[in-house]
Amino acid sequence: MAGVTTNAVALVALLSMLATSARSATTYSSTWLPAKATWYGKPNGAGPDNNGGACNFKNNHLAPFNSMTSCGNQLLFKDGAGCGACYQIRCNKKNHPECSNVAKTIVITDVNFGPVAKYYFDLSGTAFGAMAVPGRNAQLRRAGMIHMQFRRVPCNWPGVKLQFYILKGANPYYLPVMVKNVNRDGTVVKMEVKRSKSTSWEPMYRSWGSVWRRDSGNKLSGPLSFRVTSESGKPLVATNVVPLGWKGGNSYTSKVQFT
Repeated sequence: MAGVTTNAVALVALLSMLATSARSATTYSSTWLPAKATWYGKPNGAGPDNNGGACNFKNNHLAPFNSMTSCGNQLLFKDGAGCGACYQIRCNKKNHPECSNVAKTIVITDVNFGPVAKYYFDLSGTAFGAMAVPGRNAQLRRAGMIHMQFRRVPCNWPGVKLQFYILKGANPYYLPVMVKNVNRDGTVVKMEVKRSKSTSWEPMYRSWGSVWRRDSGNKLSGPLSFRVTSESGKPLVATNVVPLGWKGGNSYTSKVQFT
């Protein structure tokens, strides 16, 4: 780099840092984008009969999701990286006479690969009906498929903490963990685990949807802490959230949340 001044080098470094920061920032927008929507499951349900979906979230019919859930096509699901993202959706009377044009917030919990449109939401019956004028939910659901609009928004889960569900089949050498109720971004891009007597964080890897795993040659016996990094690049530590003697099939609620 002969002939390059110190100031020039510093400028290049600054621009690189800004570019990295821009790439890691979550994109929220006031601009509404066009999409198509259908619905599935029970008319007043959360989509799948088991109230779950490909993201592996559990009990989506309960707070904070309250059945306001949706499948997303690949541009929304993002091979699981889009799990937990929140969107406002709406439809107006140009889309269907029963539409209210009132924005409702939904969360991505499942995937649909149908080549219906560039952006395609297969909504729960509850979420689809919520776009209707009051008292006309059932009539709107009869439309089957409609044009609608959407935009990415921060999730708002007041009073709710991060929850970690250890999947059935886990053992001290294989730790699959689903993280749920991520406020603001809703999505997780990195997850690490730390043993109680260790000072180092061990990387976890996305298995599918919202499930992250750690394969270890040494027992992960607990207590265990998790460091969760949201889409905006913000890390958050849940200290000793998983106790000694943990078991698969159990949920552990932390004392922390993204703000």
